[in-house]
Amino acid sequence: MSEPRFFPAPKPVSLAEIATRTDSELRGDGAVLVSGVGPVESAGPGDFAYLDNASYIPALQTTAAAACAVAPKLADRAPAGLALLISKDPYRVFAQVTALLYPDAMSPTPVFEDRGVAPGAVVHPDARLEADVTVDPGAVIGPRAEIGAGTVIAANAVIGADVRIGRDSYVGPGASVLHALLGNRVILHGGVRVGQDGFGFAMSPRGHLKVPQIGRVIIQDDVEIGASTCVARGSTRDTIIGEGTKIDNLCMIAHNVVIGRHCVIVSQVGISGSCTVGDFVVMAGQVGLAGHLNIGSGAQIGAQAGVMKDVPAGAKVGGSPATSMRQWLREVAWLRRASGGAPDKGTPEKAE
Repeated sequence: MSEPRFFPAPKPVSLAEIATRTDSELRGDGAVLVSGVGPVESAGPGDFAYLDNASYIPALQTTAAAACAVAPKLADRAPAGLALLISKDPYRVFAQVTALLYPDAMSPTPVFEDRGVAPGAVVHPDARLEADVTVDPGAVIGPRAEIGAGTVIAANAVIGADVRIGRDSYVGPGASVLHALLGNRVILHGGVRVGQDGFGFAMSPRGHLKVPQIGRVIIQDDVEIGASTCVARGSTRDTIIGEGTKIDNLCMIAHNVVIGRHCVIVSQVGISGSCTVGDFVVMAGQVGLAGHLNIGSGAQIGAQAGVMKDVPAGAKVGGSPATSMRQWLREVAWLRRASGGAPDKGTPEKAE
């Protein structure tokens, strides 16, 4: 069986052109051609790599890459003859180079690899689709839905009645969008659920009475949401996700949650109802937020933290129940010592 290639082979680009496009300092031969990318430890001839972690210096010194993006403090550790692009943010340079070489990987493409409304798609006659909308087989678009130009509705996706989706967006295979307004360049990966009922019940010894969920979901421009994540619609007000926010796979955003701009929310995070999250907040994997909390802008919440009270702007917290990162690391170190355990390399005692 021949090995499939999912993205076309890139056209080689000179290092001089890359330096100009990425606003990086070039050290070496600008005529060097880059035709691929790879990790510094396994990149081959013609590949572009990056290094921003000192633990990979041994790999840098033996790399076969054609060129490498490095932080200024690590540039002198590179072997003689290796062309370098020096930048304060080597990973960002690597991302720019990868996008330059593989533009088709920047946004998901139609499953059916065709344009227009494919046979087998069901589009209600009252739906409004601008020119250049792609609808894959099996997709269903309900009455009065409006979808902007350049948007792709992938196979078996469901777009509910009255939904609005902006331009150049993508709704992945098997995803569903109900009771929602989406901006431009929104990406929803496969299996995402947007706009289903929030978990609202009036609890009672007589049984649990369902509370109708009559709000919406509003997703602003340039949001990306990973596979199988759920975003519930509001109960009496809207669930909102701010522009530029990136949400990983397998997250839960409950009803009435408001998330600010350019947040990063990593896998298996659960945000309970009516929480408000500021701008540029980072939540690592498996963070859990209790309901009705306020998370200040710029806060960073460590992996598996259980957050049960408000987090101030700019704070770093971790642990369960969550406390300041410094205090949590002290507690972990104290427990290790109290239990007679020997400190491992990289234990919290040496962490910042």
